[in-house]
Amino acid sequence: MSQHAPLIIDIAGLSLSKTDKRRLKHPLTGGIILFARNWENRAQLTALCKDIKKIRADLLICVDHEGGRVQRFKTDGFTHLPPMRALGELWLKDAMAATNAATACGYVLGAELRSCGVDFSFTPVLDLDFGESSVIGDRAFARDPRVVGLLAKSLMHGLLQSGMANCGKHFPGHGFVKADSHTDIPVDKRSLKAILAEDAAPYDWLNTTLTSVMPAHVIYPKVDARPAGFSEKWLTYILRGQLGFGGAIFSDDLSMAGARIIDGKEVNYTEAAVVALNAGCDMVLLCNQSVDGGKAVDELLDGMAEGLLKGAWEALESSELRRLDLLPATPAIAWDELMVHPAYMHAMGLIP
Repeated sequence: MSQHAPLIIDIAGLSLSKTDKRRLKHPLTGGIILFARNWENRAQLTALCKDIKKIRADLLICVDHEGGRVQRFKTDGFTHLPPMRALGELWLKDAMAATNAATACGYVLGAELRSCGVDFSFTPVLDLDFGESSVIGDRAFARDPRVVGLLAKSLMHGLLQSGMANCGKHFPGHGFVKADSHTDIPVDKRSLKAILAEDAAPYDWLNTTLTSVMPAHVIYPKVDARPAGFSEKWLTYILRGQLGFGGAIFSDDLSMAGARIIDGKEVNYTEAAVVALNAGCDMVLLCNQSVDGGKAVDELLDGMAEGLLKGAWEALESSELRRLDLLPATPAIAWDELMVHPAYMHAMGLIP
């Protein structure tokens, strides 16, 4: 059994430096998240992904690729996918056509990424569109949790057809709060009963379909004083225990403002990562910290290694198995073949 590798880190540029290679070889590194700065064209992306896999075949290559304004690769043949709200609007006109279009979007999203060597996208957004949150906005399918659940399930069906796992976010729901957790610590004062009846309902209905979940950096004080991603109550008791979720749990980005204040005090990345893992996360993300030499990345790798030795957190075989389960199990279709593949051509005609 390989050691639990809970850290998802990033790289600064278009190819791997010696420092990147050293960090990716670290036994606690489980994957890499790519951003627009890591993209020049398909040939470069494909070469980068190959180089990452040469270092370790089990590294999970991730990206935030949802459609709409959250799509890292948009040129050199990548399809501009609509924001999820477009599928929710289609639902109002023709519900069954909307579910079919959602499957088409999921298939195109997954197949295009996989043909370049990317394993996994953090999608779909399960947040409800209350019309309050600027950071969620048109990333949400709809206001009705039933519509969100069915369109998300349809999108995940398309991802599955392309051989890609999925990630429901941001548990239990980020749509009700105005504040942006990248810069603030949003607080949602509703009761647990209200949240379970609405925002968290899709997680219950999709517990047979979701392969991973990302919690919100939001505090729900009626349930716990800690943000959901650092709360054992939310992750272990509610998400796993009450809602029956058995897949992988990722923390949201530890460098976001919402991740740095725990129990009223500011913590460093290592402390935040330890709290997240002890609360029930299987993996933690540290994003955009490699850009200025990556001191924070090295501090996290060293801090987590020291924490493991000192017993601050436990390497769990179950967490490692959940991470490995997110890797694609089928070979990807090469780009040129994909462009003339009947399923792909059919799906392209259905995208709104």
